[in-house]
Amino acid sequence: MRAIVFEQFGGPEVLQVQQVDEPHAGPGQLRIAVKAAAVNPLDFKIRNGWFEAFMPTTFPAVPGSEVAGVVDEVGAGVTEFAVGDEVVGWAQGGSYADYAIAGLVVKKPADVSWEQAVALPIAGETAARVLRELGVKEGETLLLHGAAGGVGSVAIQLAVALGVTVIGTASEANHDFVRSLGAIPILYGEGLVDRVKAVAPQGVDAVFDSAGQGALPDSIELRGGTDRVITIADMGAADLGVTFSMESSSPEVTTAGLIEQLQLAADGKLTLTVAKTFGLEDARTAQEISETGHIRGKLVLLP
Repeated sequence: MRAIVFEQFGGPEVLQVQQVDEPHAGPGQLRIAVKAAAVNPLDFKIRNGWFEAFMPTTFPAVPGSEVAGVVDEVGAGVTEFAVGDEVVGWAQGGSYADYAIAGLVVKKPADVSWEQAVALPIAGETAARVLRELGVKEGETLLLHGAAGGVGSVAIQLAVALGVTVIGTASEANHDFVRSLGAIPILYGEGLVDRVKAVAPQGVDAVFDSAGQGALPDSIELRGGTDRVITIADMGAADLGVTFSMESSSPEVTTAGLIEQLQLAADGKLTLTVAKTFGLEDARTAQEISETGHIRGKLVLLP
């Protein structure tokens, strides 16, 4: 089968299309014929070796953790899924390939496309988890950095549904998009503190940094401390006393949340934005774009 493989840490140039042996479903496992694989910022961070302390890499490695596709092999002991089921969730051993072994997956609603479905697992789990950790509630104001990205765009909608006022930082080109999701858009960068104060003179109750673009010092100033400030992207968080959230929810909470969010998407109550799709052979280009950090929604590979 075809797969994207890297055998050393480095830039996008280390990614290569190779023919590799197909994986097969062992006991308790599913094999998925991949219809869509998501490209996440985590992918290029792992490729660069930046997460080696947390997530050691075994070479040769296939990138990708989110997958959507059709079950085509069922291992011994599996009773919840059958060959032909359309599923979405997390992959074991990489999803940038023609076939992948499933990790946690759920059945995909027919009304949600492959590319929309694969845009949800990590973004939905992360957004819901951090909002729970922040404890945001109706009537509060949330400052959300990276509001136009995959995680940010879902977090806006989940927070607004709770009755939270969301101020979302984004490039000017993405302001209309952020506004369409229910947030108040503002420009990130120099002068951020004054811009936030102009739209929220009462202050902000919590800060969710999904961008990792150096906004934590301003966020701390706006909060008057590090309480209720959480990042999922700034590796300098510990030096500032800010919580870095990367601990996933329990499998039960994760799958239940994904099922609920997929149904919201199927019912038209949750917008899943796909920025661009690529063929598998263009994975290098997709990661290059991901690394710019200026994505509206999700980048998706369609093998």
